[in-house]
Amino acid sequence: MRPSVKKRASRLVPLAATLLASCAAIPPAPPQRPAARPPVPSIDATPPSAAQAPRKDQQQPADLWTALRASFAMDDCDGDPAIEHWARRFTANRAGFEHHLQSSLPRLRFIQSVAAKHDVAGEFVLLPWVESRYRPVHGHGGQPGGMWQIVPATAGTLGLKVGRHFDGRMDVEASTEAVMTMLHRYYQQFGDWRLVDYAFNAGEFSVRRLVAAHGMPAPSPAIPQLPVRRVTREHLIKLLAIACVIREPARFDVTLPTLPKDEHLVAVPVEHPMTVSTAAAHAGMSVDALRRYNAGFLDNRIDPAHASSLMLPGNRVDQFVDAMRKAGAAADAPPPLHPMEHTVRRGESLWAIAHQYGLSVRELARWNALHGNRIHPGQTLRLEPPGN
Repeated sequence: MRPSVKKRASRLVPLAATLLASCAAIPPAPPQRPAARPPVPSIDATPPSAAQAPRKDQQQPADLWTALRASFAMDDCDGDPAIEHWARRFTANRAGFEHHLQSSLPRLRFIQSVAAKHDVAGEFVLLPWVESRYRPVHGHGGQPGGMWQIVPATAGTLGLKVGRHFDGRMDVEASTEAVMTMLHRYYQQFGDWRLVDYAFNAGEFSVRRLVAAHGMPAPSPAIPQLPVRRVTREHLIKLLAIACVIREPARFDVTLPTLPKDEHLVAVPVEHPMTVSTAAAHAGMSVDALRRYNAGFLDNRIDPAHASSLMLPGNRVDQFVDAMRKAGAAADAPPPLHPMEHTVRRGESLWAIAHQYGLSVRELARWNALHGNRIHPGQTLRLEPPGN
């Protein structure tokens, strides 16, 4: 399975001569385009929309894992002993690994379709495993957020909105499109997927300076012998390690899960504001299930001004679209925006209400001048800071 040196070298366009020719500045992008990779078996390369919801009579695409392996462009399991070491660490708890991969599969498959559209190497479909295990991590303050672990400053350069009501880093569709666009641009610049990973971890300009000072890395070894930080080197090792598990699951005694086609995530256009609870009811899902794939909406509002679509499993799309059509725009007018309130029902706790709206208990208590967490039925709670 390991590609020959000659084959790997064809993927790597030498840029050293071009980069070192510049005397006074960071070298510009080379005029020569990197060599193209072989075509990848179809996996519905264009991410589906509501108008393209899965149909039973459509031709079945290539198996998800087969297509992903075919799109790999870097070295295999034997490229470096550290790769197998991390692969075995990832799969040490076989049941836990398989369970987590199964729960991540809808996101993984969607990312795969976007990566294919942008002609990004298949290993980067697995990048969220290294970053967050595909979890939509809240990036409080200036911390990295979303499954791609993007810091707020980078989110701004990628065009992702980060605010009190919406965080584009946690939006599956928006963040994946932004990251894949960036990775494709990195490859056009460096022509080496290993350097693309370094750029994702350490920054584009850091890698440009590195190449200007030391030249392009040789096709082998698998982990370039460049003076990078340990965390950056280990980031690439981990990415190749999880790809190693996907290449040879039997080698690690694991079984890769499957995802029925009608559970593939679909981006469904949303034209009018609505509450998360209303959207969940339209789709026949629980609020928690809807939020699982739409974590970018931080409170109970879905506003097209922030994101123009919802991510839904394919088997929920028709019900959602039909319910929206029947309800009509006026039937689901948006809740009052300033302020937004919740009336406490019997049995509800402050924690449960905060969780429902994606808030912290501390915020909810402060906005309502509560001393402690005691609330009572019929009490009205603000869901936004006073004065908004």
